Amino acid sequence: MAGPAPAQPQFGKRPKSFYFLAGFFALFVAFLYGPMSAIYILSFQGPTGGLTFPMRGVSLHWFHALFAQERTGDFAGAFARSLLLAALVLSVTVVMSILAGMAFRRRFFGSTFVFYLAIASLIMPGILVGLGIGLTFQLFEIQTSWFTSALGAQLTWTLPFGLLIMFAVLSRFNRAFEEAGRDLGASNWQIFWLVVVPILLPGIIGVALFGFTLSYDEFPRTLLTAGAQNTLPMEIWGMTTNVTSPALYALGTVTTVVSFIAITLALGSIALIQRRRARRPAPETQSGPAA
Repeated sequence: MAGPAPAQPQFGKRPKSFYFLAGFFALFVAFLYGPMSAIYILSFQGPTGGLTFPMRGVSLHWFHALFAQERTGDFAGAFARSLLLAALVLSVTVVMSILAGMAFRRRFFGSTFVFYLAIASLIMPGILVGLGIGLTFQLFEIQTSWFTSALGAQLTWTLPFGLLIMFAVLSRFNRAFEEAGRDLGASNWQIFWLVVVPILLPGIIGVALFGFTLSYDEFPRTLLTAGAQNTLPMEIWGMTTNVTSPALYALGTVTTVVSFIAITLALGSIALIQRRRARRPAPETQSGPAA
């Protein structure tokens, strides 16, 4: 005698917990992106518009005011300095993370202490790090500047993230690829540049993205180390105290667009690399099946 037929899954009904979590997620998204959306919309106020709704016309007047430096301070200079500083931080973070990742592949005396020392700055308040660096420069009578002291201060924030990412990527790296390169007569430099770097490239792009974005909007570590010239986050902070116009919203829109462009370029590069690897034929296909 046949047993009872198995119950068929019902796809139309969902538990109450699903709707509760969906509602909570919707509230979270509204709380996160609602104020940002209002800022983006208000940045397109007309020339006589204010900081609140309703809007008085629609124009690009406040974006022009940013670059024309009309009542908005040195936005163009601060923007250029932040981009250049982020590029410097990105470059140093990528190079140092790769070198440190390669070095930590082999155990050496004091490696554990060096590792925890490197990531200790993650738990230290940024304002205290900036204060310490600023006082050190003052003690040695060295002028603080955005490309010296601020660069070092921001590296205390970006390097630990770069190291952690590179350690995670290298932990999955198969050393058989390096051995294959040595068997083919490649030098250590050729193995590193032609074998290791291409395989690690998605992770390297991730480190670069972290270095750029963390530096681009870093404020606590830069406040006391940038010297006389502001970076973009410091310029925004100054605008909140002396600018009462939608130019502040326009600046927020511009900085958000730059951040999204950087993220899109990084993710697009990783997707392109993965697609090219997926399309690459296997060695058996290139040389024919083994006899």
